[in-house]
Amino acid sequence: MSNAYFHIQEPTNEPYFTFAPGTSERESLQKKLRELKSEVIEIPAIINGKEVRTEDTSDVVMPHNHGHKLATLHLCGEKEVNMAIEAALEAQKEWAAMPWQDRVAIFQKAAELVTGPWRDTMNASTMLGQSKTPHQAEIEAAGELADFLRFNAWYLAKIMGEQPYSPDGVWNRVEYRPLEGFVFALSPFNFTAIAGNLPSSPAMCGNVVVWKPSTESVYSNYFFMKILQEAGLPDGVINFVPGRGANVGDPVLASPHFSGLHFTGSEPTFNSLWKTIADHIGQYKTYPRVVGETGGKDFIFAHNSADIDALVVATLRGAFEYQGQKCSAASRMYVPASIWPEFRDKLLAEVARIKMGDVEDFSNFMGAVISKKAFDKICSYIDYAKEAVDAEVIAGGNYDDSVGYFIEPTIVLAKNPKFRTMQEEIFGPVLTIYVYKDDEFEETLDLCDSTSPFALTGAIFAQDRYILNKMADRFRQSAGNFYINDKPTGAVVNQQPFGGSRKSGTNDKAGSMLNILRWLSARSIKEVRVPPKEWRYPYMGTTD
Repeated sequence: MSNAYFHIQEPTNEPYFTFAPGTSERESLQKKLRELKSEVIEIPAIINGKEVRTEDTSDVVMPHNHGHKLATLHLCGEKEVNMAIEAALEAQKEWAAMPWQDRVAIFQKAAELVTGPWRDTMNASTMLGQSKTPHQAEIEAAGELADFLRFNAWYLAKIMGEQPYSPDGVWNRVEYRPLEGFVFALSPFNFTAIAGNLPSSPAMCGNVVVWKPSTESVYSNYFFMKILQEAGLPDGVINFVPGRGANVGDPVLASPHFSGLHFTGSEPTFNSLWKTIADHIGQYKTYPRVVGETGGKDFIFAHNSADIDALVVATLRGAFEYQGQKCSAASRMYVPASIWPEFRDKLLAEVARIKMGDVEDFSNFMGAVISKKAFDKICSYIDYAKEAVDAEVIAGGNYDDSVGYFIEPTIVLAKNPKFRTMQEEIFGPVLTIYVYKDDEFEETLDLCDSTSPFALTGAIFAQDRYILNKMADRFRQSAGNFYINDKPTGAVVNQQPFGGSRKSGTNDKAGSMLNILRWLSARSIKEVRVPPKEWRYPYMGTTD
């Protein structure tokens, strides 16, 4: 039995491998890529710790070579969902009662597995299944995922140590319980780290989870589920239930035991889930916690005092790393006319140097977009821009899905600041730039703030400190993650807690204590050492 207060040392962020030529980590990763490509695996559901196969299957392929099959995926429906809910509720009895330090020990071990013996597998599976370059895979499928696991454990320990004031004769204390029922974790395709965090952070707090991974990133997500099992996660605590949206979501949200949603995905999907939750609110045993991050129409706003060379690098990386498939990716930009010619020439020269292709070729900066559906949507925006009279495609604009879903890094110059690609989330390698008159700086700040319904990330560039302060104040509500003289992507756990408001989500800041608090339910306890034995108060006395 545990009989002491346990301290968890503050973690440090996981260092990244460079995979530079001649390094051992490069050779090791390339070996793992060859190994994974050489076999076709089965990906079953994992419910109550057991593999569950169904008759409804689909192929998992590489986006940059969609003729190459990686796995056969077993898709779940109402039957499997109900099995998962039942398993979770049964597991909850022991899991919720387990001391917090024993729970977090499991996830701390998982972090060591991610960065140790499983590192190549997590990176290689993310590269092959999600078409990420080695750098993009390393910083999140290994580094960020481990950071989430380690720092969330530390946050939880800090929360457990927070206790209220107790006056003489009274002992006040607060205990932190998991939510009643189960949490539904619905994860996106674009970050293996987010996929791992969405189910694990509630589970660390004592909750049980039904996890629906994206079918487009299920390959790497399955390996993470295997890591959790190896780390000692008890059966039924997290149930891995891949499937098509409504086939999993509808029976989950119909359960009276549903107590929380941990979501990252599109705004329309989040809106639909929230509405369904509201429609079912009378049948739930508790008011569900709803935590969600949706997307963004993220901006870079430059002043005429900006460092142009730094602006070029931030624009290129912010817009085109991982094919623009980041909710934080720069997708609209405001540049003053006075620096536009120099900036344009330098940016177009650098974009022309970008190599795109198979991610196993480490000289490539970009891979393919995730799927045929995404490819068609992104290309429709490019075609729209090509045909528009108030916009011009000044870089890229070509695409080809014969081998993989490849789209060139594309830059649209918009004459109209409310052009469609300045307002709508595209989620691909398309950046739209509006050139404003220098003497319309103030008006363009207002324009930037009001153009999009989202408020996720934004970046400002200037050398003038007065101007930086003015811009930062004007954009106070425009972005939950705000960058000064840097690209609007690349938030690091415990350094830049991530999340946005407006239509970008509930801003519960993954990678911080704020998110962990959402998965706990506090109980205040007051214990009086010598209870009163007279019911009358002093004011009731008389002078007689």
